[in-house]
Amino acid sequence: MMVLVSCEKDYNEFYSDNHPDVPVTYQEATSHGFNPYIEVPLSTGNFTLTLTIPENSGRSIKEIRKVLGGSTSINAGGLSAANFVNYISNPIAGNGRTAVFSSSISEFRSKNAANEKLVADFEASSSSRLEIAFMFQVILDNDQTVIPVQARVWINK
Repeated sequence: MMVLVSCEKDYNEFYSDNHPDVPVTYQEATSHGFNPYIEVPLSTGNFTLTLTIPENSGRSIKEIRKVLGGSTSINAGGLSAANFVNYISNPIAGNGRTAVFSSSISEFRSKNAANEKLVADFEASSSSRLEIAFMFQVILDNDQTVIPVQARVWINK
């Protein structure tokens, strides 16, 4: 016996990708899959992510207002969490279609105990790569908020 059941109420889409009107990309990043990444040697320690919007968007980047840095499990919700601590002390001003975020492994370590442990455990391990992640809240010139996909920094021994 087979029973078919249906609803009369339309619940719309349960899940869909959320694409902003103005996409933000990472200029120097590579992607094999979902999250764009850059690579940096552990010995060098410094890294830069250049956030870019399309030339034909008609918009410019006002600032990067919030940054969340941590393990690869961070997500956009972390930028508005009650316990959120901004990675940056002051907003990073945009320059036309770009805004540049620069940091270092030592700064990443200094932000919280979890980040320090993440890097210390990597240094003590036989692993050759550690992936750390960043989420950004970007404000455009019209005060629109854009949260791009997570960017990763691959730290290589």
